[in-house]
Amino acid sequence: MNDEVNIYTMTAHLNIRKETSADHKHVFTLITKAFSALEHSDHKEQFLVERLRNSTAFIPELSLVAEIDNRIVGYILLTRIYIKNGSGEWPSLALAPVAVDPDFQGQGVGGKLIMAAHRVAAESGHKSVILLGHAGYYPKFGYVPTVNFGISLPFEVPAENCMAVELVPKGLEGISGTVEYAHEFFE
Repeated sequence: MNDEVNIYTMTAHLNIRKETSADHKHVFTLITKAFSALEHSDHKEQFLVERLRNSTAFIPELSLVAEIDNRIVGYILLTRIYIKNGSGEWPSLALAPVAVDPDFQGQGVGGKLIMAAHRVAAESGHKSVILLGHAGYYPKFGYVPTVNFGISLPFEVPAENCMAVELVPKGLEGISGTVEYAHEFFE
Protein backbone atom coordinates (compact mmCIF):
# COMPACT_ATOMS: atom_id res chain seq x y z
CA MET A 1 0.00 0.00 0.00
CA ASN A 2 1.23 3.47 -0.79
CA ASP A 3 1.10 5.45 2.46
CA GLU A 4 0.14 8.70 0.73
CA VAL A 5 -2.76 9.74 -1.44
CA ASN A 6 -2.28 13.09 -3.16
CA ILE A 7 -5.46 15.04 -3.73
CA TYR A 8 -5.69 18.57 -5.06
CA THR A 9 -8.37 21.02 -3.98
CA MET A 10 -9.27 24.33 -5.53
CA THR A 11 -7.26 26.28 -2.96
CA ALA A 12 -4.47 24.09 -1.61
CA HIS A 13 -2.72 20.76 -1.92
CA LEU A 14 -4.31 18.15 0.34
CA ASN A 15 -2.19 15.15 1.25
CA ILE A 16 -3.78 12.12 2.92
CA ARG A 17 -1.41 9.66 4.54
CA LYS A 18 -1.16 7.01 7.20
CA GLU A 19 -0.92 8.44 10.71
CA THR A 20 2.41 8.05 12.52
CA SER A 21 3.12 8.08 16.24
CA ALA A 22 4.58 11.58 15.80
CA ASP A 23 1.08 12.73 14.77
CA HIS A 24 -0.71 11.56 17.94
CA LYS A 25 -0.55 14.88 19.84
CA HIS A 26 -1.71 16.84 16.80
CA VAL A 27 -4.56 14.40 16.17
CA PHE A 28 -5.65 14.59 19.82
CA THR A 29 -5.84 18.40 19.61
CA LEU A 30 -7.56 18.30 16.23
CA ILE A 31 -10.28 15.90 17.42
CA THR A 32 -10.83 17.97 20.57
CA LYS A 33 -11.34 21.13 18.47
CA ALA A 34 -13.46 19.42 15.82
CA PHE A 35 -15.98 18.01 18.30
CA SER A 36 -15.98 20.85 20.87
CA ALA A 37 -19.07 22.61 19.50
CA LEU A 38 -21.07 19.53 18.48
CA GLU A 39 -24.32 19.02 20.35
CA HIS A 40 -24.50 15.24 19.80
CA SER A 41 -21.08 14.39 21.20
CA ASP A 42 -19.72 13.37 24.58
CA HIS A 43 -16.61 15.44 23.65
CA LYS A 44 -14.40 12.45 24.46
CA GLU A 45 -13.71 11.16 20.94
CA GLN A 46 -10.01 12.00 21.31
CA PHE A 47 -9.75 9.59 24.25
CA LEU A 48 -11.57 6.87 22.28
CA VAL A 49 -8.95 7.16 19.54
CA GLU A 50 -6.15 6.79 22.11
CA ARG A 51 -7.78 3.64 23.51
CA LEU A 52 -8.42 2.18 20.06
CA ARG A 53 -4.80 2.69 18.98
CA ASN A 54 -3.82 0.28 21.76
CA SER A 55 -6.51 -2.31 20.99
CA THR A 56 -6.69 -5.43 18.84
CA ALA A 57 -9.32 -3.59 16.75
CA PHE A 58 -6.71 -1.06 15.52
CA ILE A 59 -5.51 -1.37 11.94
CA PRO A 60 -2.62 1.10 11.42
CA GLU A 61 -3.22 1.42 7.67
CA LEU A 62 -6.75 2.69 8.38
CA SER A 63 -5.72 5.54 10.67
CA LEU A 64 -5.30 8.44 8.24
CA VAL A 65 -4.50 12.13 8.49
CA ALA A 66 -5.13 14.91 5.99
CA GLU A 67 -2.53 17.67 5.68
CA ILE A 68 -2.48 21.04 4.00
CA ASP A 69 0.94 22.71 3.93
CA ASN A 70 2.25 20.13 6.43
CA ARG A 71 -0.53 21.02 8.91
CA ILE A 72 -2.82 18.19 10.02
CA VAL A 73 -6.35 19.39 9.26
CA GLY A 74 -8.27 16.12 9.27
CA TYR A 75 -8.33 12.61 10.67
CA ILE A 76 -10.25 9.38 10.12
CA LEU A 77 -10.12 6.02 11.85
CA LEU A 78 -11.58 2.70 10.75
CA THR A 79 -11.32 -0.15 13.27
CA ARG A 80 -12.18 -3.83 13.25
CA ILE A 81 -15.67 -4.88 14.35
CA TYR A 82 -17.82 -7.98 13.87
CA ILE A 83 -21.41 -8.54 12.89
CA LYS A 84 -22.76 -11.51 14.85
CA ASN A 85 -25.88 -13.60 14.99
CA GLY A 86 -26.72 -17.08 16.26
CA SER A 87 -25.19 -18.78 13.22
CA GLY A 88 -21.95 -16.88 12.69
CA GLU A 89 -19.84 -13.77 12.73
CA TRP A 90 -18.49 -11.60 9.92
CA PRO A 91 -15.73 -8.98 10.00
CA SER A 92 -16.47 -5.37 9.15
CA LEU A 93 -15.09 -1.95 10.05
CA ALA A 94 -16.35 0.89 12.23
CA LEU A 95 -15.85 4.47 11.08
CA ALA A 96 -15.27 6.53 14.20
CA PRO A 97 -14.29 9.27 14.17
CA VAL A 98 -13.85 11.49 11.17
CA ALA A 99 -12.69 14.92 12.32
CA VAL A 100 -11.79 18.13 10.50
CA ASP A 101 -10.23 21.25 11.96
CA PRO A 102 -13.03 23.85 12.26
CA ASP A 103 -10.96 26.25 10.10
CA PHE A 104 -11.16 23.72 7.24
CA GLN A 105 -14.68 22.37 7.64
CA GLY A 106 -17.01 22.70 4.67
CA GLN A 107 -14.14 22.41 2.17
CA GLY A 108 -14.43 18.69 1.38
CA VAL A 109 -11.62 17.46 3.64
CA GLY A 110 -13.88 15.04 5.52
CA GLY A 111 -15.29 13.64 2.30
CA LYS A 112 -11.84 13.11 0.84
CA LEU A 113 -10.76 11.32 4.04
CA ILE A 114 -13.81 9.05 3.84
CA MET A 115 -13.17 8.19 0.19
CA ALA A 116 -9.46 7.56 0.84
CA ALA A 117 -10.24 5.35 3.85
CA HIS A 118 -12.77 3.38 1.79
CA ARG A 119 -10.21 2.84 -0.96
CA VAL A 120 -7.45 1.72 1.41
CA ALA A 121 -9.87 -0.57 3.29
CA ALA A 122 -11.14 -2.19 0.07
CA GLU A 123 -7.57 -2.67 -1.21
CA SER A 124 -6.78 -4.36 2.13
CA GLY A 125 -9.60 -6.86 1.64
CA HIS A 126 -12.28 -5.31 3.83
CA LYS A 127 -15.84 -5.56 2.53
CA SER A 128 -17.92 -3.09 4.56
CA VAL A 129 -18.01 -0.18 7.00
CA ILE A 130 -20.59 0.55 9.70
CA LEU A 131 -21.09 3.93 11.38
CA LEU A 132 -23.28 5.94 13.67
CA GLY A 133 -23.53 9.38 12.12
CA HIS A 134 -25.44 12.24 10.55
CA ALA A 135 -28.19 10.89 8.27
CA GLY A 136 -27.88 13.87 5.93
CA TYR A 137 -24.12 13.61 5.36
CA TYR A 138 -23.02 10.00 4.91
CA PRO A 139 -25.45 8.81 2.18
CA LYS A 140 -23.47 10.79 -0.41
CA PHE A 141 -20.62 8.33 0.22
CA GLY A 142 -22.85 5.31 -0.38
CA TYR A 143 -24.05 4.75 3.18
CA VAL A 144 -27.54 3.35 3.68
CA PRO A 145 -29.40 2.42 6.88
CA THR A 146 -28.09 -0.78 8.46
CA VAL A 147 -31.67 -2.04 8.72
CA ASN A 148 -31.53 -2.50 4.93
CA PHE A 149 -29.11 -5.37 5.63
CA GLY A 150 -30.74 -6.68 8.82
CA ILE A 151 -27.90 -5.23 10.90
CA SER A 152 -28.41 -3.45 14.22
CA LEU A 153 -26.16 -1.64 16.66
CA PRO A 154 -25.88 -2.84 20.27
CA PHE A 155 -27.44 0.31 21.75
CA GLU A 156 -30.55 2.43 21.26
CA VAL A 157 -30.11 5.11 18.60
CA PRO A 158 -32.34 6.40 15.80
CA ALA A 159 -32.32 3.93 12.89
CA GLU A 160 -31.57 6.68 10.34
CA ASN A 161 -28.22 7.34 12.06
CA CYS A 162 -27.05 3.70 11.86
CA MET A 163 -25.51 3.24 8.42
CA ALA A 164 -23.40 0.85 6.40
CA VAL A 165 -21.59 0.88 3.07
CA GLU A 166 -20.43 -2.06 1.00
CA LEU A 167 -16.84 -1.49 -0.12
CA VAL A 168 -17.15 -4.26 -2.70
CA PRO A 169 -20.24 -5.45 -4.56
CA LYS A 170 -22.40 -7.62 -2.28
CA GLY A 171 -20.03 -6.97 0.62
CA LEU A 172 -22.87 -7.45 3.11
CA GLU A 173 -24.91 -10.01 1.17
CA GLY A 174 -26.25 -12.73 3.44
CA ILE A 175 -24.94 -10.96 6.55
CA SER A 176 -27.24 -9.92 9.36
CA GLY A 177 -26.99 -9.54 13.10
CA THR A 178 -25.76 -7.14 15.73
CA VAL A 179 -22.53 -5.19 15.55
CA GLU A 180 -19.95 -6.10 18.17
CA TYR A 181 -17.59 -3.20 18.84
CA ALA A 182 -14.24 -3.44 20.59
CA HIS A 183 -14.75 -2.96 24.32
CA GLU A 184 -12.70 0.27 24.10
CA PHE A 185 -15.78 1.94 22.61
CA PHE A 186 -17.59 1.51 25.94
CA GLU A 187 -14.89 2.53 28.44
